[in-house]
Amino acid sequence: MVQKFGGTSVADANKILAAARRAIRAHREGKQVIVVVSARGHTTDELIALAKEINEQPPAREMDMLLSTGEQVSVALMAMAIQALGVPAISFTGAQIGIVTDSYHTKARIRNISTDRLQAALDDGKIAIVAGFQGVDEHYNITTLGRGGSDTTAVALAAVLGADACEIYTDVDGVYTTDPRIVPEARKIDRISYDEMLELASLGAGVMHSRSIEFAKKFGVPIQVRSAMADAPGTWIVAEQDARFIGASVTGAALARDEARVTVLEMPDRPGVVHALFRRIAEANIVVDMIVQNVATDGRTEVSFTVSGGDLAETLIVTERAAKEIGAGKVTYDSKVAKVSVVGLGMRVHTGVAQGMFDALGEAGVNIQMITTSEIKISVLVERSQASVALRAVHRAFELDRTREDHRLEFVPRRGQASEGSPLASSDAGSFFGSLTGMEDLVVSGVDLDEQQARVTLLNVPDEPGYAAKVFRAIAEVGVNVDMIVQNVRSASGDTRLSITVPRGDASRAARAAAGAVGDPDHVLVEPTMAKLSVSGIGMRTHTGVATRMFGALAEAGINIALINTSEVRVNVLTDFDRGREGLATLGKAFDLPTGS
Repeated sequence: MVQKFGGTSVADANKILAAARRAIRAHREGKQVIVVVSARGHTTDELIALAKEINEQPPAREMDMLLSTGEQVSVALMAMAIQALGVPAISFTGAQIGIVTDSYHTKARIRNISTDRLQAALDDGKIAIVAGFQGVDEHYNITTLGRGGSDTTAVALAAVLGADACEIYTDVDGVYTTDPRIVPEARKIDRISYDEMLELASLGAGVMHSRSIEFAKKFGVPIQVRSAMADAPGTWIVAEQDARFIGASVTGAALARDEARVTVLEMPDRPGVVHALFRRIAEANIVVDMIVQNVATDGRTEVSFTVSGGDLAETLIVTERAAKEIGAGKVTYDSKVAKVSVVGLGMRVHTGVAQGMFDALGEAGVNIQMITTSEIKISVLVERSQASVALRAVHRAFELDRTREDHRLEFVPRRGQASEGSPLASSDAGSFFGSLTGMEDLVVSGVDLDEQQARVTLLNVPDEPGYAAKVFRAIAEVGVNVDMIVQNVRSASGDTRLSITVPRGDASRAARAAAGAVGDPDHVLVEPTMAKLSVSGIGMRTHTGVATRMFGALAEAGINIALINTSEVRVNVLTDFDRGREGLATLGKAFDLPTGS
């Protein structure tokens, strides 16, 4: 059993002793217990402030040396507490138990873990206390793992040791349907899938960081998020087959306030242009969130994307330079936007989710600036001043405050099957335990082609709340299931376009319904034969170059991209139908994977 205690859970002597008693209880139940701890309270913030008093731009290597001391204090105190309660314990730094990382200081990735020393301590009957957030590179430099690093350490140890589960103790009692500080009616979720949690983590749900969820999915580790202050059951984060609730289309809603939107105007609509833009952004190691490209006009298109507000200044420098290189027009931005999203496995089988979301936003008077979707998520960009109103509206619309009945048998946590592409998914998986290499490497599990897509585009979309709701209500009423939804921001000419993809046989019905809703058939365009290419995997968000690699491979083959949308586990592009199979073969070769369709 791996137990992880966050900074607030070890902030003082009483809390350390309470955490120690939890570890001892599991030890006395016959489990081998590994405890991972973070730095106490605000220690990391205090160390950062101290460093900046000395040097405004401290060297990254020395920052790692400094920040790693916070966890070392915690592990020593935890070991002392457990020993004082009569149970043998031993503390380790990341380096002492062989957590080997790459050399990217302050944001290192785990390469492998050699568990001999840790396993020997467990076999001796000791509780092992491990410093989270840190490791050592091949040159014996101390490294730190960046945001969420202690969660990542805990899940990585659970993976490499084949633990039954990883318990994350924190100051909240689980994962909620949304942020209870904004929506007091938010409800604790009993179970949630890895993919749903990945989406929510990226969208601002601050309980866990994306990297630790990627680890858990990759190696099939069940996670339980629990309160350090109470014994109430928390939230299980598990494989999809263990998470599904009958009848629920939406599991949770999330708000990301710290978003900034960047738009490149008048981009040439030819192969390679999108790749050139995002290659430059990836080279700067900037994580891009939403990417939206809509239909081109007169050989020109526009691409919008969102980044963290803290990355905006650097992003604008890189983007403006790239825009000049590719012959694009102006670069515009908005630093006062927020992203509101709904997430749920049930979206795959329930229609009308988009309509329900857009209805709720329209009734609340919230205007939608951008839309992007995935198989289990719908995200919209809105004015930051309307963000809380938008979140409350969608939470209420999907009745997320209501307790859901699980119609399946009682849930029993179990070690899941490792994801496709993971070393543990192979037939000789046992040989990997104890020294997994490339643990945080990107796993691209599939490239796919859907040749049954048609695109419907609405021109001159007015900048007013409720318009999208009206369109999607009409489409839902004729029984058409919508796949991709893409709406870009208003262009310099005042034109906004809303594009959707639907099954080819439903294109005419969807177009007629949309035209009836807006009252002008001339504003609805149909392209009945399109192909959708997809790349899916684990680590799509935290490895910045996946979309760039995809765009680059298609550009090299001379295949133009007509639409883009992205999620935590998949990047989708729409292309010409007659280039679809060539595109599939190209992506299979680029990612060294067999191809499906």
